[in-house]
Amino acid sequence: LPALGEPAVLVHRSDDLAGLDGLIIPGGESTTLSLLLESSGLYDPLGEALERGLPAFGTCAGMIMLAGEVLDGRPDQRRFGGIDLTVRRNGYGRQRSSFECDLDVDLLEGGPVHAVFIRAPVVERAGSGVEVLATLPAARAAQAPPAGTELQALQPPVVCRQGSVLVTSFHPELTGDRRLHQLFVEMTKEEKR
Repeated sequence: LPALGEPAVLVHRSDDLAGLDGLIIPGGESTTLSLLLESSGLYDPLGEALERGLPAFGTCAGMIMLAGEVLDGRPDQRRFGGIDLTVRRNGYGRQRSSFECDLDVDLLEGGPVHAVFIRAPVVERAGSGVEVLATLPAARAAQAPPAGTELQALQPPVVCRQGSVLVTSFHPELTGDRRLHQLFVEMTKEEKR
């Protein structure tokens, strides 16, 4: 965000949520993120802020945290339900199945976005209110079919938006391309109007 000229604040406590224009939930390990949010007392205040319409951008594990339904998660794993998606944790396989590819993303000018998928979630269902901005290219889907799903012949969504929530199956923060972050900043400004 600072590279885009936008201020950034780390959120550690519920007090840190005051005055935010939006929130990025990063990649990492979704069950660990969920447990840390619980132990810090941040989960419920964050959930309430999201319900009130706080814009959110979830990347990889952040997508899992924002999804409505999570497959292959812990039975006690909580999620925020900010976007009407069913996602499968590690849907493309474990660490050694990580991959990179270029994606054509609707709403973004300037050519393809280079995407880094690391133990990435696969979107198995997108609700009717979800706008799919990019899918996994057919050639890449044929090389790395989602593990344990019926999606081998399909191109699963990898960038989705619903209302003030934007999610990606991959890690846009691992490249120098800030266009998805810029899209999120624009979403937060639209929400303020």
